[in-house]
Amino acid sequence: MKQLAPSILSADFSRLGEDVASIEKGGAHFIHVDVMDGHFVPNISFGAGVMKSLVGRTALPFDVHLMIEHPEKYIGDFVTDQTEYITVHQEACTHLHRTVQQIRDLGVKPGVSLNPATPVSTLECILSDVDLVLIMSVNPGFGGQKLIRSALDKIRQLAEIREKTGKDFLIEIDGGVTPDNIVQVAEAGTDIIVAGSAVFGAEDIPGRVKEMTDRLEKNA
Repeated sequence: MKQLAPSILSADFSRLGEDVASIEKGGAHFIHVDVMDGHFVPNISFGAGVMKSLVGRTALPFDVHLMIEHPEKYIGDFVTDQTEYITVHQEACTHLHRTVQQIRDLGVKPGVSLNPATPVSTLECILSDVDLVLIMSVNPGFGGQKLIRSALDKIRQLAEIREKTGKDFLIEIDGGVTPDNIVQVAEAGTDIIVAGSAVFGAEDIPGRVKEMTDRLEKNA
């Protein structure tokens, strides 16, 4: 089943609870939590406190994406009863296996992410240890960018590796997904699709979520 994870990076923070309720009403599957530190990426977003303010206010699980240096120092802050995934960047982890194990030891499913210029081959030794691989389809740091088409080739490559090896990880994409390209993104082999401005920039947020999830279901 293909799933939609709207990114609250693009939400209206003056009414975050209402925006989250809107995506839940529309049928979203996850809340994607983009955390940026101004060092690993050229932007600052928010910390664990903002995410934790949503605990108990929604039934949706959290899909946490740490775009930060030294993520191992902060992982514990993002662990809640609603946290399903915590994803760290291959490029940000000196000891990636240790960080992945740290996430799992805290009772959360670990993920690893790749920037657009990082090849899939760098994950060869970690794929057996993660539940999720997140492919960045824009250069991380800002919402509203256009999808980098080569990301779809990386999705196809990962899907082929998964099929050949029988490894059990989900494939996620983040960046530049719109109603116009969501079917093509899904057909490449993506399981979880992150969308930010395409969802929260719509006049009818629940309607936009339903539109995107309906397109995924019709092309499943």
